[in-house]
Amino acid sequence: MTLTQQPLIGLTGSIIHDQSGSQVVQVGQAYITAIQRAGGLPTLIPPGFSDRSLSALVSRLDGVLFTGGTDIDPACFNGQPHPQVYGISPERDALEFALLEKALAAGKPILAICRGIQVLNVGLGGSLYTHIQDQKLDALKHDWFPNYPRDKRAHSVHLKSGSRLADIIQAEEIGVNSLHHQGIDRMGKNLEAVGFAPDGLVEAVVVKGADFALGVQWHPECLPDDPHAQALFQAFIAAC
Repeated sequence: MTLTQQPLIGLTGSIIHDQSGSQVVQVGQAYITAIQRAGGLPTLIPPGFSDRSLSALVSRLDGVLFTGGTDIDPACFNGQPHPQVYGISPERDALEFALLEKALAAGKPILAICRGIQVLNVGLGGSLYTHIQDQKLDALKHDWFPNYPRDKRAHSVHLKSGSRLADIIQAEEIGVNSLHHQGIDRMGKNLEAVGFAPDGLVEAVVVKGADFALGVQWHPECLPDDPHAQALFQAFIAAC
C-alpha cells in the first residue's frame, strides 16, 4: 500500500489539563500505533468543531475511530446517577454524538472502542449502566483498571455465529481485556448485539445495514500481539 493509498482515519480526542493547567487534546498512543500498523494514516479529531467544519472534515476522512476515555454524561441517556461516574466532558460528548451522526449518514466505516461503543449505543437512543457492579445482577468484575496490566485477559466474549465480527475474527469465543465500569443496558435503535460476556453484558455491536460500523467494549489496541485484535484493525482499514 503506497502512502497515497493509505486511508485517512480520524481518532476522537479528549481534553485534559497538563501540569501547568493548560488544556491539552490527547489520544492514546496505542490507538495511533494500531491504525498505523494496519496501514492507516491516523489524525486527531479535537472537540470544538462548528457543525459546518465537522461536515467538511467527515467528507475528507476515510473512516472514524471512536476511542476510549472517561464517562458520557448520564444526562445524555437519562442514566442513573452514581458516585463512580467520572471525567464528564460536555465538549467531547457533543463532538462524538455529532460526528457519529455525520459519519453514519455519509456511510463512513466506523470502529468504536470501549467509550466508543457506549457513544454508538447512546447516540442511537440506547442507555448505559452507569456502574455495572451496582446495577447489573450477578455481574462480573469489568473494571480491571487502573492497577492492572492493560493487556490482562479478564474474561471471555462469545461472538454470534455468522456475524460480521465473528467472520472478521474467525472465532466465536475469545479472551479480552476489560477496562470499563459502565456498559450497554438498553440497546440503541438499529443496533445488533453480536458479542456477550459470560454475565450476559453486551460486549460487541454492529449497525444494521451499514457496510462497516461496529463497536467492541474491550480494548484491542492494547493487545498488539493478539491475532484477533489485529484482524479487527486490518478489516477496519480495508473497509476504509
